[in-house]
Amino acid sequence: MIALYIVGSLLRILEFLLFARAILSWFPQASGSKLYEFLCLITEPLIQPFRSLTDRIDAFRGCPFDIPFMLAFFTIIVLEQVIYML
Repeated sequence: MIALYIVGSLLRILEFLLFARAILSWFPQASGSKLYEFLCLITEPLIQPFRSLTDRIDAFRGCPFDIPFMLAFFTIIVLEQVIYML
């Protein structure tokens, strides 16, 4: 039971970090900040597998949205819901 709580809490923290990265990406002056670099360092390993998958699909290459980011974010939300249902 405690392990599920810890995993759920870690997923919630990752969700928050991804959200913070998304918000900071809207501000060009924040892209060089230490906070943004830290958020990228922490969250990029979560996004990279989705980026590798979507790079193989031609339809996603010219897309103005960061599809791998959204897939990672929604995957964390789904995992969170699964954890809380247990």
